[in-house]
Amino acid sequence: QVQLVDSGGGSVQAGGSLRLSCVVFGYMSSDYCMGWFRQAPGKEREGVATIHNIGSTTYADSVKGRFTISQDNRKNTLYLQMNNLKPEDTAMYYCAAKYGGSPPLTDLMAWSRFRYWGQGTQVTVSS
Repeated sequence: QVQLVDSGGGSVQAGGSLRLSCVVFGYMSSDYCMGWFRQAPGKEREGVATIHNIGSTTYADSVKGRFTISQDNRKNTLYLQMNNLKPEDTAMYYCAAKYGGSPPLTDLMAWSRFRYWGQGTQVTVSS
């Protein structure tokens, strides 16, 4: 059984930074993908970034150049470094994991392909 516990959210002003963390409990096989998704009130859940265990990454256009996804396999932890935050980044952020490759984030249903989910951590950016 795989469990994800995410943390690191908070309230910041526009232009600020936050780093989200997601600790993975349990074992995942050698071919897996992890990602960060977000959902704002009244909006669909959208993909933010993914990383495959071999290291390849993908980003939503809205966060390219500002967010960085990474993983520390020794600590079984996934990170999302968020810089230059904007009010439109305000949302509940979730880490997620699936077996196999990374689905394209342009797929509005990409979130449905992920099997394991964290409980979410709130990010609020004020102008």
